[in-house]
Amino acid sequence: MSNWQSICKVTDIDPNLPEAALFGTEQVAVVKAWDEQIYVVSNVDPRTQQGVMSRGIVGDRDVEGARRATLASPIYKEVYDLETGKCYANDATPCPCTTHA
Repeated sequence: MSNWQSICKVTDIDPNLPEAALFGTEQVAVVKAWDEQIYVVSNVDPRTQQGVMSRGIVGDRDVEGARRATLASPIYKEVYDLETGKCYANDATPCPCTTHA
């Protein structure tokens, strides 16, 4: 059973341009990355606690020979793995996230 609930149509999301959404009381950023995967992360930047991740820069990073979709915070440019939430810049608090195939 899936825990996914609809926010918008996949065709409404432009690749590499995150969209902000309010899901219940939680702010989320919805991202369609280069790999056509849909990623949903908290819109709240883990470091600053500001609702800005939907204004972040979508990219990718080579990790041990695998290309990983990333999102950089627009404030301090800390880069987060969109699948795991890991911060590549340091041991900062990870960004809560999930992936939808």
